[in-house]
Amino acid sequence: MTQKTFLVTGAMGCIGAWVLKHLMAQGERAVAFDLSADRHRLDWVMTPDEQAAINFAQGDLTDARQVKDVFKTYEVTHVVHLAALQVPLCRANPVLGSQVNVTGTVNLFEAAREIGVRHLAYASSIAVYGSASEYSKGPIPHDAPHKPQTLYGVYKVANEGTARIYWQDYGISSLGLRPYTVYGVGRDQGMTSDATKAMWAAIKEEPFEIGFSGVMQFQLASDVALQFILAADQAVDGAHVFNLGTPPASVDNVIELIRKIKPEAQITRKETRLPFPESFDDSSLRAHTRQVYETPLADGIQMTMEHFARLG
Repeated sequence: MTQKTFLVTGAMGCIGAWVLKHLMAQGERAVAFDLSADRHRLDWVMTPDEQAAINFAQGDLTDARQVKDVFKTYEVTHVVHLAALQVPLCRANPVLGSQVNVTGTVNLFEAAREIGVRHLAYASSIAVYGSASEYSKGPIPHDAPHKPQTLYGVYKVANEGTARIYWQDYGISSLGLRPYTVYGVGRDQGMTSDATKAMWAAIKEEPFEIGFSGVMQFQLASDVALQFILAADQAVDGAHVFNLGTPPASVDNVIELIRKIKPEAQITRKETRLPFPESFDDSSLRAHTRQVYETPLADGIQMTMEHFARLG
């Protein structure tokens, strides 16, 4: 039987670092593909010995030849596609945002088609949806209408469409996942990274103001990584996209949980509300996958802060 080889795009990002950590723990072969060579997030979650087992391939997702070459060179069998420019970067540079997020995803599907990889897992986002006022009350189903409010969301809608056409025309299946507010060690950039930054500030005994308030779903980066690995390893018929769940919680809940661990923590928050519904329904994911990874918020915050404390 051919050894599995997981290609992880965006490997130097937060979720990418955790995907690599779990793949190494599972004894899998992994190829880290990223334009950046900055390993600081990997250093936060993995030892040098763990990193030594990873195949690092620095490259540009917008270059179709480079993408195809990495498939060939490492005999890729599985794909976890996480590479993307986030909301602020897409707003600042829409052309580059579309090149990385949209063209880069097409390059990945096209390389898979040419090389013979028949299934991919990829990151979409709840940014494909509109504001809460666009929908009826309650958790938003996975097939609710797309009404993105940002270019980043528009690009993610395009990626979901690309996945659907590659199944329709070439029989390449895919499983996309839509995270919400990801937190945990390594989440140091992005619009919703403030929750994690508040945990780090509390450990350092520094004041911090979270830039938003409201209710949302918080998902531990380690859990999200495990879900992507399973999505890459669990081939399905069709081009599916599912919401990630977890019980909704308020930013105030997060602050309270931080203060339970560090009572003296000086954590505040602004009144600004994010332009997203409070919760998204993950029942379709649960119906299609053999396991859903979901660490309770209190446990996840404690694990994250203990990890920060070990990092010093």
